[in-house]
Amino acid sequence: MTSDVEGAPYDPELMAAVADLGEALRGLVDASVRTTVPAAELHEVAAVVRAARERLAASTRPATRLPVLDDPVAFRRVYNPVSGVGSALAPPVLFRSATADGADGDVVAETSFGLAYEGPPGFLHGGMSGLVMDQALGAAAIRAGLWGMTARLELDYRRPVPLDTPVLLRARVTEHAGRKAVVTGTIAPASAPDTPLVEARGLFVLPREELRASYFAEITDASGRHAPPSRPTDATAPSGTGA
Repeated sequence: MTSDVEGAPYDPELMAAVADLGEALRGLVDASVRTTVPAAELHEVAAVVRAARERLAASTRPATRLPVLDDPVAFRRVYNPVSGVGSALAPPVLFRSATADGADGDVVAETSFGLAYEGPPGFLHGGMSGLVMDQALGAAAIRAGLWGMTARLELDYRRPVPLDTPVLLRARVTEHAGRKAVVTGTIAPASAPDTPLVEARGLFVLPREELRASYFAEITDASGRHAPPSRPTDATAPSGTGA
């Protein structure tokens, strides 16, 4: 068995299989929006995909049951739509500490977005910018030792984010008091990290204890045992450190 630095043990063979399938699905999605093959070929591929779906659907879980590989305490979420290695939706983005010792809590990540995320022709959909920045801001809050759920998210779109181009994501906590934390971040070209394309500001609030109990009352682990997140958030913990 393998474990995260602070996470519960998990099956490395299963993790590798989930990551393998996730990578294959992301490749399929990307190919599906780039392909120019004729209609007959599309119908044949659709039949193959439906057959694959039937195999996966042979055993499924309800939305209230966590995947066996997930660990909400360590914020390991394998199907997270931004950072999940098993998600067909995720780029995926891996956040890390911006400094070698991780002392300041800042996080950074490099990624690029393919045609599956297109909004204006050739550029990233604005909603995807919001999704990714919500994740980045939440990751910075976690790295700083703060936890909460997104109460407000504001974005300024300075310039469009180009597709198939390396970009740099940054986030840091700028204020915190009590149950509230303010986090800011940017999306910028990797080649010009100080020229933001998107600027974001988020307010994260740790819900009161009675609300946390209500929100996660039906959440169980893979065995069916009640397992609410002890530090609820919609973000995933950063991994590793900056170079």
